[in-house]
Amino acid sequence: MINSEWIELFSLPFMQRAVLGGVLLGTLGGVLGSFVVLRQLSMYGNALGHASFLAVVIGAFLQLPSTLSLTLFLVIFGLGVLYLIDTTNLGSDTILAIIVAGSVALGMIGFSFLEGYRGNLSSILFGDILAIGNLDIILLSLLLIVTIICLAITLPQQILITFSPDMAQLKGIPVQFYRYGFIILLSLTLALSIRAVGILLVNAFLIIPAATAKIICDQFVPFLGLAAAIGGLSGIIGMVISGIWDLPSGPSIVLVQLVVFLIGVGLSRSSH
Repeated sequence: MINSEWIELFSLPFMQRAVLGGVLLGTLGGVLGSFVVLRQLSMYGNALGHASFLAVVIGAFLQLPSTLSLTLFLVIFGLGVLYLIDTTNLGSDTILAIIVAGSVALGMIGFSFLEGYRGNLSSILFGDILAIGNLDIILLSLLLIVTIICLAITLPQQILITFSPDMAQLKGIPVQFYRYGFIILLSLTLALSIRAVGILLVNAFLIIPAATAKIICDQFVPFLGLAAAIGGLSGIIGMVISGIWDLPSGPSIVLVQLVVFLIGVGLSRSSH
């Protein structure tokens, strides 16, 4: 009886969209997260995630769709933060800490004036992957395709920039162009992920699959593929667990990623 119930549940269109969205988000997070982990940008993703709260508040004031406001604001925010890091003598962690604090403070002040919007706080913080629509699926699919094509075409340059940016500069590679381009992709990914997994958990989609793959795999291309696979499979398993036991979908996916990470840690320790 239980089996027939959850099989029937996964035959519903909204659940199928949610599962597909989880796979797309997990795969996209795994691919970009690989570069985030290797380039030590985890704090950057965390900062963008927290700044998205301000983006949602601004979008509510301007009566813009949440996806549009998140996309516009996070791209501008991401590029602006990178510009500040490049043009000041402060460390990136200092800049990010200041920006996070300022964004959250402004967001909370703005949110206090949105009385009719307060009921949506839970969905902003934790997301609702079941609310993913056809447009979200199309946007995620296009972004994943564009990301894979861009990284495939520029993979040698991306690898060199990741491990030796000074050498890449000497070889005439436009490092700044690639850095800003990557930040745009990262900002777009986070903007489309917020609605599904929320502000508090969005950075986990970038970090955990890539960190797990890094523990298991030493070669770059297999590492990239493994991170994408872990992200995608975690999306499927997490949604199945969420559907069967009626648990929050975003946290369920992140919990699966965490379990896989712990298994990876155990495997790596046993092999040494």
